[in-house]
Amino acid sequence: MEEKKVTWLELFYDLLFVAAVATATHVLLHVEKGYIHPEYLLKFVLMFIPIWWAWVGQTMFINRFGQDFLHQRIFMILQMLFVLIMTSSLSVDFDQYYLPFLIGYIGLRALTAIQYLVVRSLEEGDRKKVAQYLGTRFWIGIIISCFSILFDSWIRYSVLYAGIFIDIIVPFFGRKYLVKASSNTVHLLERFASLTLILFGESVVSTLSVLQPQKGDWDSISFSIISFILIISMWWQYFENVEKKVDKSIQTSGQTIIYGHLFILISLSMIAASIKLLFLHEVHYSFMLYFVFSSVLLYFIATSIVFHQYRYEQHRLKIYHLGLFLGILTVFFIFNLFIVVPNIVIMGELTLFFIIYAKLTTT
Repeated sequence: MEEKKVTWLELFYDLLFVAAVATATHVLLHVEKGYIHPEYLLKFVLMFIPIWWAWVGQTMFINRFGQDFLHQRIFMILQMLFVLIMTSSLSVDFDQYYLPFLIGYIGLRALTAIQYLVVRSLEEGDRKKVAQYLGTRFWIGIIISCFSILFDSWIRYSVLYAGIFIDIIVPFFGRKYLVKASSNTVHLLERFASLTLILFGESVVSTLSVLQPQKGDWDSISFSIISFILIISMWWQYFENVEKKVDKSIQTSGQTIIYGHLFILISLSMIAASIKLLFLHEVHYSFMLYFVFSSVLLYFIATSIVFHQYRYEQHRLKIYHLGLFLGILTVFFIFNLFIVVPNIVIMGELTLFFIIYAKLTTT
């Protein structure tokens, strides 16, 4: 497989999207009477998906057709402007900022679709068919989302996300083309690992934010140390697998990596929010249990699925590994459900789980 290196412009591009993800994650910190209202959970997901898909769209174009040419740099710089517009429009009061959000998102997706049409004339064979297919079919979802501006209330969002959903499933229907012009697995894993690493950084920021400047505040120091060990264990498990346990020579359409990372990234945002919420004690105990353990379960399932397909045969996990990990989470959850424990104990349990998860999946 031809070597493709991540460029500095791509890494700069990532930073802007992480700012958008951080803004969306902040929605999870809206606590009312001890609960995160379902409205905020839904808004978080609805904000997150367009951010993720806009980033994926450009990343996949670069993965297959990207070259460090002047015109492609200009396309990415123009996209950054639309990222800024979209990010500045992310708010709990979404209706008020809907138009600039739509302009930012549509601008991003339209520029990516145009890039496919531009590169189409430079390619041949299967690669030309892929560029033709994606460059034309992506416009279906883009146009449908544009029509959302004609409506109000829930109809507006239904039309917007109908377009986004169609946009997301376009690669599934074109899989017969995509597998013939497979993605560059090395570059793809490196790109998603780069974005994941920055989101791990968001978790570290959440951990540091609980440290108080008061002298002798050992509660916050202990909580931060345990949280940091948890994050390091997650980092160790993820990047040890990426670096040593997966066969990067496997050539596929990359869809397991792409769609699996949606849930990995969502769970990382939820875990980052959980760290802060656990320390602040603002959320009702039972709700906190469900929220925290759901976040960890989502991360565990998503990482297991993503890495399983690409692992070397001798490194693939067995069914009893799955039972062990799920059993540990279940025991901790049921124990905490019947016996109220301090939040720092919950963090300790999760840290122990991720230490075991990292140990058994990286040795």
